[in-house]
Order: sequence, then C-alpha cells, then structure tokens
Amino acid sequence: MALGLSLGRLGAAKPEGARRPLVTAATLKGLALRIVPPLVVLAVFLLLWEVLCQRPGAGLPPPSRVVSEAWEIIAHPFYDNGGTDKGLFWHISASLQRVALGFTLAVIVGVLLGTLVGQSEWAMRGLDPIFQVLRTIPPLAWLPLSLAAFRDGQPSAIFVIFITSIWPIIINTAVGIRNIPQDYRNVAAVLRLNAVEFFAKVMLPSAAPYIFTGLRIGVGLSWLAIVAAEMLIGGVGIGFFIWDAWNSSHISEIIVALVYVGVIGFVLDRLVAGLGHLVTRGTATA
Repeated sequence: MALGLSLGRLGAAKPEGARRPLVTAATLKGLALRIVPPLVVLAVFLLLWEVLCQRPGAGLPPPSRVVSEAWEIIAHPFYDNGGTDKGLFWHISASLQRVALGFTLAVIVGVLLGTLVGQSEWAMRGLDPIFQVLRTIPPLAWLPLSLAAFRDGQPSAIFVIFITSIWPIIINTAVGIRNIPQDYRNVAAVLRLNAVEFFAKVMLPSAAPYIFTGLRIGVGLSWLAIVAAEMLIGGVGIGFFIWDAWNSSHISEIIVALVYVGVIGFVLDRLVAGLGHLVTRGTATA
C-alpha cells in the first residue's frame, strides 16, 4: 500500500519547468506599463496635431496629409536613381557610416586621453582647462576649419563628429579613473601589475560605468552633429535630404525624415546603454 501511494505521488509530480510559465501576469503587466503610456501620449499628440493643423492657413500639414504626401518615400526607401536621388535608407546608411567612423575615433582617443587626465595630476592641470574651452565651441563652428584642412566633405563631416563627441567621453573617463578605490590600486601594487595590465584589469573595469555614460552622451551628440553638418556639405546623407526637401518645399518629407532621425537616435542610445549594461554587469544605468 505504501509503495503504491509513493508511485502515485511520483506519477502526479510535474516537471520543474512546467511550474514556471514563460509569460506570467507580472511580465505582461510590466510590459503594458512600459508600452501603453507612450502609445497613449503619442495618440493624444497626433490627435491634437491633426485638429490644430486642419484649420485654414496652418503652416504645417496634419499627420494624415504627411502620410499621403510622403507615401512614396515611406513605401520605397530603397530606390536608387543615381547621384543624390536615393531612398531614405541610403541617406540614413551614409549618415550612420560617418557616425560610426567619427564616433569610433572619439571613443579610442577619448578613453586614452581621459585615462591620462584622470591618472596624472600634471596632465589634469595642463589639459583640463584646454578641454573645457574647446568643448564649448559649437559643432558647426568646426566645419569651415575642417573643410579648409581636409578640402573634402567626407573627412570634414567625420572630424566634426569626432570633435563633438569626444569631450563627454574624456570628462567621464577622467572622473571614473579618479574614483577608482584606493584598495584596487593597493592590490595592483601587491600583484606588481605593469601599466598595461593595470589599465586593462583595473582601470577600465572600474571606470566602465562612467565611460559608458560618456559614450551615451557622445553618440547622441554625434547623431546631432552629422545631421547639421550634412546640411552644409551636401552629398548623400539624412541631413542633406532634409535640406534638399526644404529647398523643394516638401514639408511632409522633412517631417518623415525627422521621425527617422529621432527613432535612430533613440536606437543608438539604447544600443550603447545595453552594451554598457552587459559589460558592467548592470552597474551602468541602461
């Protein structure tokens, strides 16, 4: 009898995985709390925009007219008729390539200079005042100088991205290096780590949350700078597309392009934040 009861209990037992559903009520509730409020705000904004811009003499088209007038560029982002007559995909792709090059250079140089400033008292006293002056110069003020130096729009735009995004990377890296706990430095001294090992195993991991904060600010500034720079240098790029649409009085196309610009800027920020969360194991704010 006891053996039969034990077998009955074993047969009724459920696998451990079956007790934990993949989608729980708490998960659905959390997802709804993240998605529903932005959707409600967006719906109210579009409704107000539609109502206010339907009146005669309105300077901007309502959302319904934006979609109808710019449907071709929305539905066909991949067309390529040569020259600058391309779909939005190619303009955005060209801008992202410039941002990738300029921002990567800014990350490399910014982390190295930030480490130097944060580690050396003499470097901080000598370089920090110069950095504080240079970082206040507006991004587009660098463009004429870069055009004079490089005599070409492509490297000039990359330089503007570089010089715009490097300052928050330098400053945040320096702050992170200066805030490394003294205990870490003592352990490194006991283990007799050389400069390269100390940089790779102590400095970078300890300062990573600060560095990724600078990277998030820098990538946002990069995207802002390239859109503005492309309006002046011409060629293929989302900034040129917006300026060309303005010259052609295509306001609906400008609005569509701005939506793309905003969404891509948000995605870039989320990518850097996600990478920082992964690298720092949750110590960097995502």
